[in-house]
Amino acid sequence: MIRVLSAAALATVQDLGRTGGLNLGVGTSGAMDPLALAGGNILLRNEENAAAIEIPVFPFKVRFERSTVFAVTGADCAGRLDEAPVLPWWVHRAEAGQVLSLSLPKQTTWRATRAYLCIADGIDVPAVLGSRSTQLRGSFGGHEGRPLRDGDELPTGRSNDRAASGFGLVPPGLALPLEADGMPAVRVLPAAEYDCFSNSSHDALWSTAWKITAQSDRYGYRLAGRELNPLRPLELRSHGIVPGVIQVPHGGQPIIQMRDAQPSGGYPKIGTVIEADLWRLGQAPIGSSVRFIRCSWDEALDASADIRRWLANARRLVELHCREGRGR
Repeated sequence: MIRVLSAAALATVQDLGRTGGLNLGVGTSGAMDPLALAGGNILLRNEENAAAIEIPVFPFKVRFERSTVFAVTGADCAGRLDEAPVLPWWVHRAEAGQVLSLSLPKQTTWRATRAYLCIADGIDVPAVLGSRSTQLRGSFGGHEGRPLRDGDELPTGRSNDRAASGFGLVPPGLALPLEADGMPAVRVLPAAEYDCFSNSSHDALWSTAWKITAQSDRYGYRLAGRELNPLRPLELRSHGIVPGVIQVPHGGQPIIQMRDAQPSGGYPKIGTVIEADLWRLGQAPIGSSVRFIRCSWDEALDASADIRRWLANARRLVELHCREGRGR
């Protein structure tokens, strides 16, 4: 068990998400950076979908009520276990009573802003509709369907004997960099209403920087940039949407649907951020800017293959380390 000593805001329990419910009006939820969650679970040799704590606001502090191993992935938050420094993307051992403190993320080369506290065997909250992820809009899943508060106690799984401390992984932000003209970028597929927008809007979409405004959250990222205008007024019935869809409301400033997005909407869709790049958006700081790179369906599939290779290589390295440790 771990006890939350200080939770700034919006820290939640998340796994890889709630699938199969979009047709019933149930969003996916899940980690904004699924690669960070997956990497932490690989490091700890957890089940692939073990739940962790997603931390978007700092400082954050927890106390371990029993000995275990853990990893902090995502952002480098200058972590400290009592007074000892905690490396990001690294496996550490905590004894009962020790306190982990996470501070504001450092300005690292991989530009991450969310941290994930992964524990051996995961955070053991009840699964709701097949997932332990917190769905804030519906107030279910996770820990009582809400952000964590000071004093919350979170049960953890039985500390597994498979994990070993003292090793780590290269963050995907370093292993899989993506930029356009020196600026962080994500790849985008043109969407259903792309051809309904003007040529100047197409040029703006691909050639300019888009600022992530303060009105952004787990539901959606509201962007600011050049106005995107349809060739003629568009009135659409509400229809199914998924995380990554870029909608353009009447004001002409796009919104990217994120992990807690509603499963339907009626704004025209100019593009969709490919699934393989959603983790990059999940780590993008509020107030920063991002570029869109147009890609093809085949290029999107290649990007997904790159993600699978990174995960497979991470698993292989962890297994090699553990086998070598047992052989000593």
